[in-house]
Amino acid sequence: MTFHLVSRGRISNDAFMLKPRYISFIFLLSLAINTCFANSEPSAAEPIGYKEGIILGLVEGITEYLPISSTGHLILTNELLGLNKTTALSEGYTLQEAAFAYIIIIQAGAILAVLFLYRRTIGDIALGFVGKNPQGRRLGLLLGLAFIPAAVIGLLLNDWIEAVLGDNLLAIASALLIGGIAMLFIEKMHRKKVAPPESQNLSNLAYSEAFYIGCAQCLALWPGMSRSMVTILGGYWVGLAPNKAAEFSFLLGLITLSAASAYKLVTDGALLLSAMSPGPLLVGIIVAFISAVFAIRFLVTCLTKYGLSPFAWYRFVLAIMIFAFAINPEAVFFGA
Repeated sequence: MTFHLVSRGRISNDAFMLKPRYISFIFLLSLAINTCFANSEPSAAEPIGYKEGIILGLVEGITEYLPISSTGHLILTNELLGLNKTTALSEGYTLQEAAFAYIIIIQAGAILAVLFLYRRTIGDIALGFVGKNPQGRRLGLLLGLAFIPAAVIGLLLNDWIEAVLGDNLLAIASALLIGGIAMLFIEKMHRKKVAPPESQNLSNLAYSEAFYIGCAQCLALWPGMSRSMVTILGGYWVGLAPNKAAEFSFLLGLITLSAASAYKLVTDGALLLSAMSPGPLLVGIIVAFISAVFAIRFLVTCLTKYGLSPFAWYRFVLAIMIFAFAINPEAVFFGA
């Protein structure tokens, strides 16, 4: 079976050289889901249906770990699907709020993708905290330290961010543009450096370096900036090789996304489930998991071969399109 993938927590180059039967299974599963629910339309009783769940799950899984902003793409997708309306679903709870909660909760699919792909590394961390793997324990502490800045700032500013930046297309486009410029600049600086051998082992990071990456993650609270982008750039800044910067970003995301999804599930879960059935939510998580698995593999390969530049140029194109759409919806092909 060629769907093996980890050698001490590393994704092997042939990790996703899937045999035809696995490709066929995934294709048929997707086709079956789409066929079963192709005619389902959102209604007052079902504001987010299976079709919306599949679309949002794909967008979440593909964009969560790519440095192009999953939140920005999901908010834009909500806009295009007509989910950013202030239609009341229940007393004090709108369709816009439900859609925003939905895209946060389906991050669980992307979380499961990292758990699956890096299960040995995560196992080493778990063993470390029971005294059986010192390097795993140190990596766990590094990740915990890196998580703290965004956790503190996120809790303090969460309501303000949702109110001011949550569905602000101009803010998202600005973040995409600024992030793209930062990517090109730091990428150019990073190419001039030769990564030392110790940069290939994440447990060799200094605690201060992990904290720097964590501070960089705070910038991702600005929708459109991209958590993946800022943490990978933070990894570049402290001298990590591209594949290791991505790996630290994935593992840190495991904690950050879990916390964000759990927080939103606690605050909005009951209201969301009262406004929609759990089926579309489950479909969104499953689709996000499958697409995130392939997106992670793609990112590691792309960073190794081409660096961040392709993603930076994509951000520029998308930012221009969003600016145009925000100013005049009729000026862009996907809206009127």
